[in-house]
Amino acid sequence: MSEKKLKVIADFQILPIGVGISLSKYVAKCERILAEAGLETRLHTMGTNIEGDWDEIMATIRECHDQLHEDGVVRVVTSLKISTRTDREQSITGRIESVENKK
Repeated sequence: MSEKKLKVIADFQILPIGVGISLSKYVAKCERILAEAGLETRLHTMGTNIEGDWDEIMATIRECHDQLHEDGVVRVVTSLKISTRTDREQSITGRIESVENKK
């Protein structure tokens, strides 16, 4: 029996702790990791929306943690919200357009 991949839209925020006030270089590193993984992303002021397969997203978030630890960050905290649907396809763009069209 083949397992259907679960498509996810996630809201991901990563916080390296103890590295000073500016976090942008760490966020930029994670943005590169997400792009290299081929995931659809949209950066916003408080995190990143990610669209893709459940397992790929989780593996990539793990890679972000691993890379920041390798760069000397002792503590990394992630906040993650996940949305899945089984009744129809969803996308970051589609969700935004749905709200914009109702303004």
